[in-house]
Amino acid sequence: MPHIQPTQYHSLGNLTPYIGAHTSTQGGLHKALEHGQAIGATTMQIFTSNQRQWEGRKLSKDELDRWYSTLETTPMDKIMSHDSYLINLGSNKADLLAKSRSAFIEEIERCLALQISCLNFHPGAATGDSETACLDRIVASLCTMESFFQQDTKLRLLIETTAGQGSTVGYSFEQLAYIIERVKQILPIGICIDTCHIFAAGYDIRTLSGWEDTLTQFESIIGLEHLYALHVNDSICPFGSRKDRHANLGSGAIGMACFEAMMQHPKLCDIPKYLETPNGSTMWKEEIALLRKWYT
Repeated sequence: MPHIQPTQYHSLGNLTPYIGAHTSTQGGLHKALEHGQAIGATTMQIFTSNQRQWEGRKLSKDELDRWYSTLETTPMDKIMSHDSYLINLGSNKADLLAKSRSAFIEEIERCLALQISCLNFHPGAATGDSETACLDRIVASLCTMESFFQQDTKLRLLIETTAGQGSTVGYSFEQLAYIIERVKQILPIGICIDTCHIFAAGYDIRTLSGWEDTLTQFESIIGLEHLYALHVNDSICPFGSRKDRHANLGSGAIGMACFEAMMQHPKLCDIPKYLETPNGSTMWKEEIALLRKWYT
């Protein structure tokens, strides 16, 4: 747990909507907060450790102190962490599954220390096994994390929708519902919709009517009460391609109408949104301003 306790976790009130990006922690975790403020963000996503290494970062007292002191001077709220790309909670390989569960525990521990709101994770990949068996292992993996949520914490685990590339699961609302239904009584769980991913998986969100149809399906299969975040990305690859390739807003196959509808839709406009588009150093400030302009 943190070495210092902030008097109150930020509440933005009339500063909503919550729009941000996946900001860099180069130079220290607190630098991500400063970067977020510089691009006009009110929320952000970070990696709390190197996303391509198994050995996780151990947070020092100094790092935590700098994080909390910087947090008090920025408008950041509803901060989300993204787990390591190496983690596969549904692996059919015993050694990789054990390493994944251990690394995910470390992800949770860092999020608790930083008082982060959500931990976003890719559900997993079947790698030669059946999708149902993979989903069952994901459920079993998540259930082993129950003890971390018996304490007073606001942390929620969010399953990210996937494009269905390779043997990755989580590309259909039915698969996501399968996990949610089996763990929702055990720990706080939810969904993060990635616009690029669901488009590539076959959910057409290019228009307002497309969003309406997609949300109707989501409500019927999963329930909109489980939707907690949006990754906002255009797609280089075409509809239904099952390929995960992000593009800047309006420069891909999805198009601007999707994002304008998203910002104005009463079921989506107040859900926190995190850009993962390329060219962040030159584009994020502009993209955040554009999304905020459409907010009503």
